[in-house]
Amino acid sequence: MDTLDPRRRSELMARIRSKDTAPELFVRRLAHALGYRYRLHAKDLPGRPDLVFRKRLKVVFVHGCFWHGHTSRRCPHARLPKSNVAFWAAKIAANRERDLRRIRELRSLGYKSLVLWECELGDAARVEAKLRRFLG
Repeated sequence: MDTLDPRRRSELMARIRSKDTAPELFVRRLAHALGYRYRLHAKDLPGRPDLVFRKRLKVVFVHGCFWHGHTSRRCPHARLPKSNVAFWAAKIAANRERDLRRIRELRSLGYKSLVLWECELGDAARVEAKLRRFLG
């Protein structure tokens, strides 16, 4: 059972951003500081990747663990809510399928993809190393 009435729940959900989130801004700042230049949310590419490195044919997605269904057992953000479980399980499963489909579509266009999860971003050195390996 949801603890909020539908109007309040709708207001809260409407405030969740899809672009310029704190995790995305962190990765953008880090990539820029490393000397990499990129474009944002390319509308002509499947899934509108968060960072697009056209010359390198590489893209980076910064995924929120809850919304994109992170499956790591150590991830503290990937739990399903206790209310409306069937809805959320279906919603997140559909998001995961869509994400995989978009990555396959990008691969067919010659792009390589890197997914950075929200829970990984606490270790900046590790994220930096991952970006360097992927983009280098």
